[in-house]
Amino acid sequence: METIKTYKVGDKITAYDVAQTIDHSLLRPDITVKELVEGCDIAKKYNCVSVCVRPSDLPIVVKELDGSGVLVTTVASFPHGVCTTETKVFETQDAIRKGAKEVDVVMNIGRFLSGEYDYVEEELTAIAKAAHDLGGLIKVILEIHYLTPEQIKKACQIAERAGMDFVKTSTGYAGSGATVEAIKLMRASVSPKVQVKASGGIRTLDMSLAVMAAGAIRNGTRSTIAILDEALKREKEGTLIIAE
Repeated sequence: METIKTYKVGDKITAYDVAQTIDHSLLRPDITVKELVEGCDIAKKYNCVSVCVRPSDLPIVVKELDGSGVLVTTVASFPHGVCTTETKVFETQDAIRKGAKEVDVVMNIGRFLSGEYDYVEEELTAIAKAAHDLGGLIKVILEIHYLTPEQIKKACQIAERAGMDFVKTSTGYAGSGATVEAIKLMRASVSPKVQVKASGGIRTLDMSLAVMAAGAIRNGTRSTIAILDEALKREKEGTLIIAE
């Protein structure tokens, strides 16, 4: 993985810095092809790091983003994580072959909560190998809504042993999403070679800055325009500063 730019409270940043943390989310089940194209245009206009789309949308989005520098991300076993290991491996391989650079796969939450940690680790190891063999990056969505702090720490440790590139908070489809406290815990529970992605409920610039301060280098959100318009405004005013 390339060198990662990190931030601390008090850092003065640019709107581009904020944009380079945003995975513009296009995962709603009712999104149309027209909205996909519009979403890609938003990501290009605002210099987002990535667009995160449904697997079936990859051919459309790969074409729309070709040459733009915006990465294509998709999901696997989304949003519940209940597919078989073989299905998750195939989804990951298929997505990368169709042009995804990164895949966000949902952990088998039920097996984890049942204490079947070997099952979870073996599954994530197989998925990580599948992604890396094809040159892709892999994130695991923990769905922290269902986990205690101790379970979040345990899941992060399993993810790192399995070879995951990122641990991610949420799908956005559970009862709650990212929290600053959980992101700090996740960041503290993995080594620097594993990164943290925040997702679920991040709708404002202030929340985006807070998750950046907590250690997340990616932010999955639908609220890209509102966040980045405010970032551009504050940058112009000289008040765009990392704050908790």
